[in-house]
Amino acid sequence: MFRVIAAVFTLLISPAVFGQASADSSTQLSIKNGPVLKAFLRAQYREQLEAQGGTPPYTWRLAQGSFPPGIHLDPTGVLEGFPTETGDFHFTLTLSDNGRPAHQRNQELVLHVLAGLLVQWSNLAKINGQRVEGSIKVSNQTGDDFDLTAIVLAVNDIGRATAIGYQHFSLKHETIDFEIPFGENLPPGGYVINVDVVAEIAERNTIYRARLVTPAKLQMAQGP
Repeated sequence: MFRVIAAVFTLLISPAVFGQASADSSTQLSIKNGPVLKAFLRAQYREQLEAQGGTPPYTWRLAQGSFPPGIHLDPTGVLEGFPTETGDFHFTLTLSDNGRPAHQRNQELVLHVLAGLLVQWSNLAKINGQRVEGSIKVSNQTGDDFDLTAIVLAVNDIGRATAIGYQHFSLKHETIDFEIPFGENLPPGGYVINVDVVAEIAERNTIYRARLVTPAKLQMAQGP
């Protein structure tokens, strides 16, 4: 008789135990996206944040920190916009599910905003005899190839511009510090050197621009 009662008791309690274990498992919320996200300056950014576990649908909100200027979060988990500043932006998001009661998960993320096109002086423009010369270095920090055009102009005291450098080529993705030299003989006078670089990704309808200007006027003296 004792064995029969024990067997009935086991049958009655087991479904409840298993059901509780299943419910506990379903409430384990987690965020699937990596802790570091990447965007590019002034380029359209869109990231669908993803969650698993719990009871969908999910709701997302900013708990701490701040997004880069130009970026906002939709409650459905879409992080998007056009970032206007570079740098690392740390923030904490709160993920909530649709359970009764709702379950939550907080997670810190970092959005790393890079300049897709980076242009710097490699050798600052200078006078060498009757010649102005120097070089720049360009970096493509994106995952796409650039159709790149670089123009270097020497602008004299009356605003007349003379081209002293021109390059048009494909700059491969993730190319860092590619050097472009320039130089030309010029008549006497004062010159400000302007560098304009345009990088286009046609298939994404995206254009990056960057500009450099010499910090001081270069004075070309009269030759012997």
